Amino acid sequence: MENQTKLRLLYLYQHLMQCTDAEHRLSTPQLIEILRSQYGIEVNRNTLADDFRMLEQAGIQIGVVHSQQNQYYYDGNLFDPAELKIMIDAISSSRFITEKKSRELIDKILTLTTDEQASRMRRHIQVEGRIKSENECGYHVVDLINEAIERGCKIRFQYADYSPKKRKVVRHNGQYYVVSPYALIWDGDYYYVIGYSEMRGKVQSFRTDRFYRIPKLMEEDSVPRPYGFDLKTYTRETFRMFGTESVETVTLLCENSVMNALIDYFGMQVPVSIVDEDHFRTILRVCPSPTFFRWVFGWNGKMRILGPDRVCEKYREMARRALGEEP
Repeated sequence: MENQTKLRLLYLYQHLMQCTDAEHRLSTPQLIEILRSQYGIEVNRNTLADDFRMLEQAGIQIGVVHSQQNQYYYDGNLFDPAELKIMIDAISSSRFITEKKSRELIDKILTLTTDEQASRMRRHIQVEGRIKSENECGYHVVDLINEAIERGCKIRFQYADYSPKKRKVVRHNGQYYVVSPYALIWDGDYYYVIGYSEMRGKVQSFRTDRFYRIPKLMEEDSVPRPYGFDLKTYTRETFRMFGTESVETVTLLCENSVMNALIDYFGMQVPVSIVDEDHFRTILRVCPSPTFFRWVFGWNGKMRILGPDRVCEKYREMARRALGEEP
């Protein structure tokens, strides 16, 4: 009898959590029939009322609409459907997460809502056809790097590029990188580890999906952050479209239509001085890398580099090489 009472409470809680919300409630007669037909448990109204009181005493949030036949529902969901949709969309669109892992994560997220809501959301999920990583180790790489940061130890790994045959090729003839990891950054659909590289003798960032295999944790303690190193400044100046080269202060002349893109990338704090009715000037701290030059070129003259001269010359050299001319 005692076991049946425990099971009845568990079944009742489980069914309410999976099948009810504020818009989908169940009356006392409906719950009595569900317990009988689906779980083989006979119960009367008074017993069911006692069960609800016990669930509430345990801190389980049960909503009730009082009427001639009271209607009950589970009122303890942490997320509403819109919030779950945001998480699902983020996972679906993330290039770092493989298609298989995306489906596993989405299935887990959908357990946080009712079966009906989950079924409704599942009809609108699109994972196939998106550009996704094929590196099934990526999830474990992130977990190991987090452990290294927590322990304050170095990691050792090989870095890979893709060959024209779309095969991973280890960079620098298989040479190992030894890095003291400081932070993991999610940017532009990828995870990057930021840390001190012993090969280069400076702080660099590495895309975790380009690791050839899962890195190794080392016994050596991490190198402390260089004096004056600020993670927020480094991230703002070097990430997404700018690569990881040395940072320069660059002056740009822009048409007004470029302002939206500048705010998208640099935020509302981007410095601006008006030149005329159609143009403004801005001064930015960026990496003058090919990625940055491609971004400028893509504006088809609406954005021009005014200085410094060495950055202008690098831009000209890149254009000449693209045309097959001698730099």
